[in-house]
Amino acid sequence: MLSPVSVIVLSYNTCDLTLTCLAQFAADAAAAGWQVIVVDNGSQDETTAAVAQVYPQVEIVRSEQNRGFAAGNNLGLVRSQGNAVILMNSDVLAPFSTLAALPLYLEQHPAVGALSPRLLTQDGAPQAFAFGGDPTLRYLLKRGQRRLLGRPPLHDWAVASPIDVDWVSGACMCVRRAAVEQIGTLDEQFFLYFEDNDWCLRMRKGGWKVMYVPACAVVHLGGRSEPRRRAASRHYRDSLRRFYHKHYSPAANMLIAGALWGYSILLRLRLLVPRSQ
Repeated sequence: MLSPVSVIVLSYNTCDLTLTCLAQFAADAAAAGWQVIVVDNGSQDETTAAVAQVYPQVEIVRSEQNRGFAAGNNLGLVRSQGNAVILMNSDVLAPFSTLAALPLYLEQHPAVGALSPRLLTQDGAPQAFAFGGDPTLRYLLKRGQRRLLGRPPLHDWAVASPIDVDWVSGACMCVRRAAVEQIGTLDEQFFLYFEDNDWCLRMRKGGWKVMYVPACAVVHLGGRSEPRRRAASRHYRDSLRRFYHKHYSPAANMLIAGALWGYSILLRLRLLVPRSQ
């Protein structure tokens, strides 16, 4: 197995969840010689003190302000020492045996730079948008059209075998140290959303594969530290525009701006139309 392994748990005002997350694996991780880092991303609760009291073996990195998903994880990445690094949101529940299978998969598949286990909802259903394709105009139009028409999603979230994908969710992601050293850490220009897309795209451009490995499954409670819906929508649009500015042509940037405007209008109209009983 790639050794040592570092686990970074990112927390923002989720003290109880962070303690529950650590309870799943921290003791076994310490026994295995793993490095566990909790990044407190500007929380206003007692996360730092509680983690220090219950898990003195865990390293704590505290930011005085919420710097966003990418910058928060980077605080942990620069402290990490493992040849494999597992990034986890504090609302992920994963036993040590599952986490241990992730760096083992990297060892067995040297072309893989990043992977995600299967993400399950609290009810045990496969989580939507656990992986996907690059957000090209064609891809987004197809996805938006299916949503507006009430059709099934583009992807089968219940896929049973490992698949090669464009990106995996940063909610629980295992990355290879060599890949990070080659392409760099997460882009801190993304406050929330699309930082994992960007990272995976950069890995693929660097020659690494990105995999979704459903044989390993974790529970992602989801949304516990995210902003409210309106703020989340704003972050999503801003990050999508930033992604386009970074990776796509000026023409594509103009088209995505128009598409976002048009889609928001269509979605509002759809929501205003009463649904038949």
